[in-house]
Amino acid sequence: IILFFHILDCFCSSIRLQEDTSNIFASCSCKLHFPEYGPKWHQAALKEKRYKCFEDMEAVAKDLIDNKLTSREKLACIGGSNGGLLVGNLITRPIASSLFGAAVCQVPLLDMKRYTKLLAGASWAGEYGDPDTDDWQFLRKHSPYHLLRNDILGKPELGEDGTLGEATETTNADWMCPKTLFTTSTRDDRVHPGHARKMVAALLEEAGTEKAPQVLYWENTEGGHGGAADNSQRAYMWALTYNFLAKTLGHEN
Repeated sequence: IILFFHILDCFCSSIRLQEDTSNIFASCSCKLHFPEYGPKWHQAALKEKRYKCFEDMEAVAKDLIDNKLTSREKLACIGGSNGGLLVGNLITRPIASSLFGAAVCQVPLLDMKRYTKLLAGASWAGEYGDPDTDDWQFLRKHSPYHLLRNDILGKPELGEDGTLGEATETTNADWMCPKTLFTTSTRDDRVHPGHARKMVAALLEEAGTEKAPQVLYWENTEGGHGGAADNSQRAYMWALTYNFLAKTLGHEN
């Protein structure tokens, strides 16, 4: 069984398994949006409590593996926009990164230090927190770009005073990045494509194939935040996505 684990925003109101040939599609109602559960559900993972939605995903993925519905090698996650931030955390967190064989990260937020300075980012400070205040103390803990470069890879980090710190020891020497496809759009007017670009650059140039065995990147020059301008482009984008998953998870028939 190959299990594609979708975590697109508002994909479904509950965990749902749908058999399609030999594939299973699972959706988890982690604390992203899901307004049908009421405001308290969503508010339970705002700002300093954001880690709760990442823990939701880890728990569901682990349960699916423990119940032998799938295995790490056959489990993938897909998420876009806010869900892209979630995928970014899943591939960098110590537990979550060991649960997935593949990931698709679409039009993602990944650098939580600079997100308020890019495009529509400032309007989301109420959701995530303001990195130019003390909120950075908790934002730093779930900024995938910083988790990768500074925690996992031990690269020097820019301090609050603008000076570059010292290289540090890795916080997770055993970390391996799931095989990942990043997709974005040059004309995204909400989440800047720079988020995906710099994350991919760090994975390719700094992590290397020893730690990140396969990292692919596709940037559409049209399409806005949806990543595609019309149905033809949308079909192409999803064809790329599922072709990547089929090859990565060993299901090409």
